[in-house]
Amino acid sequence: MDTEPLVVLDPAWPKMTLAQATAALTAAGTKFEIETVTIGGIPTRVWKHAPPSLAWLIAASRMHGERLFTVYEDERVSYAANFRAVAALAHALVAMGIGRGDRVGLAMRNLPEWPVIFFAAASIGAIVVPLNAWWTAGELEYGIDDSGCRVLFVDNERYQRLVAHAPPLPALETMIVARAPGLVGDGAQRLEDLIGTPHDYAQLPDTELPPIEIATDDDATIFYTSGTTGNPKGALGTHRNLMTNILSSAFGGARALCGVAKLYPTRNQGPI
Repeated sequence: MDTEPLVVLDPAWPKMTLAQATAALTAAGTKFEIETVTIGGIPTRVWKHAPPSLAWLIAASRMHGERLFTVYEDERVSYAANFRAVAALAHALVAMGIGRGDRVGLAMRNLPEWPVIFFAAASIGAIVVPLNAWWTAGELEYGIDDSGCRVLFVDNERYQRLVAHAPPLPALETMIVARAPGLVGDGAQRLEDLIGTPHDYAQLPDTELPPIEIATDDDATIFYTSGTTGNPKGALGTHRNLMTNILSSAFGGARALCGVAKLYPTRNQGPI
């Protein structure tokens, strides 16, 4: 057996300290430039070049065209097809009277429909309320009622769970069900009647998102805590919160690369 080590570390490591890497990466004119803006009366350091909103992000995703966006069993949805579904559902929500600040609940397993619903609601300025699909009917009722959802998207399993529980939910106007094997009752609608199945997304019209102005600091999501010490608490997030994560993740990787050791194979001279 060959026990010779595969690589050795460059003895000149690290190439930069974290402080040096941070200063270089966040300097004026760089992708990770930082500026200070006032948010809620508080001066806050933010990424100057972060994407402005979830609507901008999903529109930009079209540049990936036919590359796969979601894969589920035999279902394949490209970036282009996903955007078509998002735009179609966004227009359907506007036609229902859903707009800025309205709460749109989302309770389903990890299906291709999930990101379509999330981005469609967020792109029209509504506040998306993703609910834990593992919750009981009573827990789902609490989140729906506490957040004031006007529309609720569910898969068939969550739909059956809620119908059996029969919660009052006075603020809820519409329930839209994905993957129901047949007709739905109680005034509910089938998601497939609005945008078809994931197999149909590529054939939807190639339309733009509804022309709705969204500010970076507009509210975008309400995520609930687990509720281990009492009722779950809804944590409000803005478009800036979510867009910040994109540059923060990229910055973390870029800063790490500034200080990593070069790896050299023992049988070659150049870096790999």
